Amino acid sequence: MRAYLLKRWFLVSLLVLIPGGLALGGNYGAALSGLLESRLLPPLITSVVLFLMSFSLDGAQLKRSLRYPGPVLLAFVVNLGVVPLLGWAMMHVQLQLDFAFGLMIAASVPCTMAAASVWTRKAGGNDAVSLFVTVSTNGLCFVITPFWLNLTTTGHVALDFWTMFWRLVITVLIPTLLGQLARLLSPAAEFARRHKTAMGVAAQVCILTIIFIAACTAGLKLAAGGPSPSAAGVALVWGCCIVLHVVAMGVGLLASRLLGFARADLIAVVFAGSQKTIPIGLLIATDAAMFGDPNLLGPGQGLPFVVFPMLMYHASQLFIDTAVADHFAAEASAATSTDDADAHNCDVTA
Repeated sequence: MRAYLLKRWFLVSLLVLIPGGLALGGNYGAALSGLLESRLLPPLITSVVLFLMSFSLDGAQLKRSLRYPGPVLLAFVVNLGVVPLLGWAMMHVQLQLDFAFGLMIAASVPCTMAAASVWTRKAGGNDAVSLFVTVSTNGLCFVITPFWLNLTTTGHVALDFWTMFWRLVITVLIPTLLGQLARLLSPAAEFARRHKTAMGVAAQVCILTIIFIAACTAGLKLAAGGPSPSAAGVALVWGCCIVLHVVAMGVGLLASRLLGFARADLIAVVFAGSQKTIPIGLLIATDAAMFGDPNLLGPGQGLPFVVFPMLMYHASQLFIDTAVADHFAAEASAATSTDDADAHNCDVTA
């Protein structure tokens, strides 16, 4: 059990920090209001996270995926085209406005910075493809994500497209580029290679910090008389998060087979096309200048739980993708065993 908890420490931390943050914000939110209302802290932490994750990625692998761009293009279209369209349709069945907009945020953000390559490699796929999808979706999210959110929330939230555009350029694009540029220096690249795990842990700790602050803020608003989500609303939006992720994986799988992609490329499309990054989703959901301003929907209304669908999507994809990666790996192992047995039988016959 201890080994399992250590391996899943991020999920365990979510289970502790979210209810803990709600309780802390409800009881001591007034004393922490200065910290919780800071507009600089979430973007600053997000920039640090994206720099660390970009710095830890080996950009030299990108050249391999350029030789055959079909899988990259397919995963890109699924991630920032198919999933947002599905999320837009599912917005209209949500029981709470927070969850409707939070679900759309989760659907509109780009691919994860590291997890897609990790799961692709674990499943025996082409991690060069997943890496290129990661870099391209994150590099263009400052245009595509505001486009989807502006299109789907018009008439409900006074979203400022250009504010979001420039905020994402500064907070997402520039740190991501700086992380890759830093790797051009040989000593820096060697440092990144040796300390990749440590940087990943540091990035996850930063993400947990943002989540905890968001939970405290939600607790503060609940204590001030804000609306609390219903159990049915929570179950519905979480189910939609799971459906979004699974359908995206299915679309990537079927399209890859129809297009005749190699198995390794197919696996990369399945993961990179369906996974969504949590730092950018949290940034948008918690940054009042871009999305979550309580005054946008009238005094005292706000969107205190808009951040939760992003957390639900991320937690769900961790569990689902672990099972899928294990399945792909088991299939490859079984195929290898069969090939070895056939070769042995041929040798014996000969």
